[in-house]
Amino acid sequence: MITQSTQHNTLGKPSLGHKSRSERRIKVAHLGLGVIGMEAVKALAAKPWAQSVAGVDVDPAKSGRSLEEITGVLSLADVPVYGSFDEMIREVQPDVILHAAGSSAAVSFDQMEPIIRSGISVVSSCEQLLFPMLREPQRSEEIHSLCIKHGAGVVGTGVNPGFVMDLLPICLTGVCKSVQSIYCEREVNASTRRMQLQKKIGSGMDPDEFRALFRAGKAGHAGFRESAALICHCLGWEDPEITENCEPIIADHNIKTEFFSVTAGQTCGLHQIVKAHIDGEKRLEMDLKMYLDAQHPHDAVRITGSPNLNLMLDGGVAGDVATVAAMVNAVPRLLKAGPGLHLMTDLSVPYAS
Repeated sequence: MITQSTQHNTLGKPSLGHKSRSERRIKVAHLGLGVIGMEAVKALAAKPWAQSVAGVDVDPAKSGRSLEEITGVLSLADVPVYGSFDEMIREVQPDVILHAAGSSAAVSFDQMEPIIRSGISVVSSCEQLLFPMLREPQRSEEIHSLCIKHGAGVVGTGVNPGFVMDLLPICLTGVCKSVQSIYCEREVNASTRRMQLQKKIGSGMDPDEFRALFRAGKAGHAGFRESAALICHCLGWEDPEITENCEPIIADHNIKTEFFSVTAGQTCGLHQIVKAHIDGEKRLEMDLKMYLDAQHPHDAVRITGSPNLNLMLDGGVAGDVATVAAMVNAVPRLLKAGPGLHLMTDLSVPYAS
């Protein structure tokens, strides 16, 4: 089992640490050039310690072009976009790949295996990779062993999952002598978010259609169970019974965003709750509301323990911007962590790099 306490030596690349950025920049390739992937390209272009060396995307409208043509970043005029990893690796050898190509741990592992075999580390926005052992325990062990063999590191990160409802409450418990229970709450104004997220929360759907899609695993917030599993893992809450339910939020007025027109009575968002019980006792509850025209967005964490803690982030953490920042800021920390399939709690404390 891959545990938080697993320790490794560094990758043997001391020049990749923050203290020696001037010696050699970290070479980064970008796999998946959707909205998040392209924003990651733009964010990385502003980092003096990093150099984008390639893009990879199966979209024929993107492959064969340059990152400058796709993103508008002038400094990336000579950085090519390839149609596959195999095509890229024949010409470019990056240190790290930023992977923004899906939510499934199983699919992501298949995409990453040839990358790992090439000795390249991966920072991924795949939600299920926050705690991949939950759904893919055997495959996680295999990937971990493959990483050790080839000297590569892998981590899944983001804002949620990846920070506000998992890593942040875990960090807060660092000043607690004991923890009885944790409650996390997140309310997101989805009107300000990208089209894919507005679609994912069911904007404009019939409520019963959204319920059916959620039951089929085709709607709702991905990675929520992984957030709960990571918290339980870190706090030593063994064999948690994790339950999840989701209901549509129904619009009480007509709503128009850049991407959707929703009439009163249609779905305008979701209310998703995950709970973890240990030996029949509820120890963790996570309450997420993402909907159009939310009036009071916020993130909150309440820890019952010694001492009690109550944190409120008024306005909440801006999801798309923070997801990109989390990925980019994880790059040097992953390289310092060494080979292996890592949890976010295996890396050093996150900070802007």
